[in-house]
Amino acid sequence: MWVSRKEIETLSRIIESGAAGKEADIRDNKEGAFSILKDDIYRMIESQKDQLDSVSKQRDILAEYMSDISHQLKTPITSMRIMADLMETADPEKQAEFLTDIRMMLGKMDWLVKTLLNMAKIDAGTVGFVKKTVTVSELMKEVLPSVGILLDINDQKTELLHDTPMECDPRWTVEALTNIVKNAAEHSPKGSTIEIDSGENAIYRFLSVRDHGEGIDPASLAKMFRRFEYSTNESGFGIGMPLAMSIMKGQGGDLCPEKPKEGDGTVFILKFFK
Repeated sequence: MWVSRKEIETLSRIIESGAAGKEADIRDNKEGAFSILKDDIYRMIESQKDQLDSVSKQRDILAEYMSDISHQLKTPITSMRIMADLMETADPEKQAEFLTDIRMMLGKMDWLVKTLLNMAKIDAGTVGFVKKTVTVSELMKEVLPSVGILLDINDQKTELLHDTPMECDPRWTVEALTNIVKNAAEHSPKGSTIEIDSGENAIYRFLSVRDHGEGIDPASLAKMFRRFEYSTNESGFGIGMPLAMSIMKGQGGDLCPEKPKEGDGTVFILKFFK
């Protein structure tokens, strides 16, 4: 097969253009080794562009989350600086109080940074979810220690209605489920029961959490899954439910709030598509 110098030069210019991020469709739909080479080069250029787009997306997501972290840390850092200055002249009892408050703030800041970085990795698609078969009772066994104190304070309990096996990443699903159960506890009256149910249909397996609270109005539901726009208490950051949504979306699933068909409260349904 003979290839002219002009064809080589044209191919070279197109490759340079493609490497610079410009459109570079060099395919000619002809037969022969040179046309096959063009097709291979085209696929390589497109693959490179996809990788660059992915890196750019990950960089933008990380930058956005880092901005959120910086913004959210300003207030507690300012408070701790003030308390540190006041400690120099405060009496011992007040110093102990300041130290307790500072430790509490540091714990919250540590949780905030870790949670936002996890969300950034999930939203950027860099978390490798490992799905396994696990029952809802096994997931709840890991959830309850994290919400046990809150349930005890409110004299609440959880009730598992059906124990269906789920195909999910256990570690990340426990993280999502913990935030949802915590949200249910904060919206439920004292002495109430939070119902955990599960099942499946032709499209997905589901895990639901139902509270018996006042219900959530549509305006609040719209804010619930946006970072920092919704919190059930003044000391919260409003990122628990957005994290749960990110985890479900990252696994190829979904998280859907619904009004119960009968009675009060809200139902959050975790859907794991087949």
